[in-house]
Amino acid sequence: MTATYTWDVFSTLDGYGSYDPSPEGVDWGGYWSKQGPELLEWRAALFAAPQRMVYGATTFREVAGIFAAGVDPNTLDEWNARLYRMPATVVSSTLDGTLGWPDATIENGDAVEIIRQLKETSDVPLRSQASLSLNWSLLAAGLVDRIEVSVFPVISGRTGTSPIYAGLGDYDLKLLDGRTLDGRTLALTYHPTRRT
Repeated sequence: MTATYTWDVFSTLDGYGSYDPSPEGVDWGGYWSKQGPELLEWRAALFAAPQRMVYGATTFREVAGIFAAGVDPNTLDEWNARLYRMPATVVSSTLDGTLGWPDATIENGDAVEIIRQLKETSDVPLRSQASLSLNWSLLAAGLVDRIEVSVFPVISGRTGTSPIYAGLGDYDLKLLDGRTLDGRTLALTYHPTRRT
C-alpha cells in the first residue's frame, strides 16, 4: 500500500508563507499572532499519530535551527514537540549532518524518485511542512495526495515573503475537509489534480 503524502502549509490570505520582520516591517509573531486554543488542539491532533516528516534542506535548516536555539516559545506547543520527535527524511545535496534532529535521515539524489520510493516503502503517512520548491516538484509529479492549508486572517502584501503558489502549475482542488478555528483561521484540506 502506498503511503499518503500531505503538504502542510501555513498561509496568509494573500498566499505568503512567511514575512520580513525587518525594522521597517511588521513583526507579526508566530502564527501571525492568530494562534488560539482550537488551532493548537487541532495541530496537536494532526501530529498525534505516527508519521514521517519530509523536508527540503532550506526548511530543515530553519526548523532545526529554531528547535536548537530553544528561544521560540512556539516550539513548546504540543504539536511542535510531537513533530520534533517524529522521524524525518531530508532531501539535500548540501547537508552532511542532521543538525541535532533526533531521528533524521539525509537523502541525496532526485527528490521525485526519493519520495516516490519512500511512498512505496513507508509504513506511516508522510507529511511535509513548507519546503516550497521540494513540494512544487512533488506536486507536479503527482506525488502529493493532500494539501493541508491553514489560512491565517492577515494580508501581508508589504512584508510577505515565500509566496506559496508562485512556482506551481494549474490544479483543481477537491475539498476534503474544512473548518474554522478560533473563529478566524481556516483549516482546509484538499486533494489536488493537475490541469493539463
